[in-house]
Amino acid sequence: MNNVSVYCELEEGKIADVSFELLSKGRTLANQLNCKLEAYLFGHKLDGFEKELAPYGVDILYKADDAHLSPYTTLPHTSVMVGLFKENKPQVALMGATTIGRDLGPRVSSALGSGLTADCTELEIGEHEEKKEKKIYNNLLYQIRPAFGGNIIATIINPDCRPQMATVREGVMKKVIYDLKHKCEVVNVDAKKYFDETDFAVKIIERHIEESKINIKNSPVIVSGGFGVGSKENFQLLHRLANLLGGEVGATRAAVDAGFVEHERQVGQTGVTVRPKVYIACGISGQIQHLAGMQESSIIISINNDANAPINKIANYVINGKVENVVPKMIKYFKENSK
Repeated sequence: MNNVSVYCELEEGKIADVSFELLSKGRTLANQLNCKLEAYLFGHKLDGFEKELAPYGVDILYKADDAHLSPYTTLPHTSVMVGLFKENKPQVALMGATTIGRDLGPRVSSALGSGLTADCTELEIGEHEEKKEKKIYNNLLYQIRPAFGGNIIATIINPDCRPQMATVREGVMKKVIYDLKHKCEVVNVDAKKYFDETDFAVKIIERHIEESKINIKNSPVIVSGGFGVGSKENFQLLHRLANLLGGEVGATRAAVDAGFVEHERQVGQTGVTVRPKVYIACGISGQIQHLAGMQESSIIISINNDANAPINKIANYVINGKVENVVPKMIKYFKENSK
């Protein structure tokens, strides 16, 4: 088995952020495994993308440039990916846990009989011992993710089948430039040799795309509320504070399920993973499902009337009090000192 491979998503002429995040992690894994990092880019009019990908440590870019591959449709992408994986035999394959990744990943995995772990929050290299067979596996991919509603962290391995495949949600891995001068080899793939006539049974006639008006992932400040905020009306206080700070409002799953805010604002294992400069947690107890989505924030401020709330253990600053009393004072103070 050979290299570490990352499928790079292309949408509206841009490479998705999650692809750069996976390349950053993939470079680290490739260094540990002493192998090369491969990137796979499928679409049309792909000239110049190697300049964007090379700084993230890509050694080989497999570029399939064909009109049938843009926009994304399931069957053509699957055929090309399966064909290339059969030839290149990567030992690790990573995709984003996006709409595309969740569609493409299982199909490729099924075709190759490789197995797939979805929604990983961490990836590591390690060994495993089968005591009954007295066999030791080296350089396995530890595919780590929350399980059973986030109550435990599961480490999943695939000792025998390759590639070891995993999907990772956007924002979980850090996007890191490896070397601005790094060069990558470009392999131009003839996609047509992998196509089957049944791949084009479905055709996209028209596309309608509506961009989300909520950009919580890239906000430098997030004022987030939990069920402890109490009501949809009380969440308006959080909106006012976020507006003053130039940030966005986030929420826990419990707050979303209660109807306090939209699902697009959910932070955590089943929501968005964020890394803002400042994360203000209001009425949030700090269950592991939520912490998984925000614990790498630069500064965490907890506002909670429970001094023993789990989130206080990771918070940089703790304000013990009721949200409806503390937040108005913060709004008043900020207004007075920002004129």
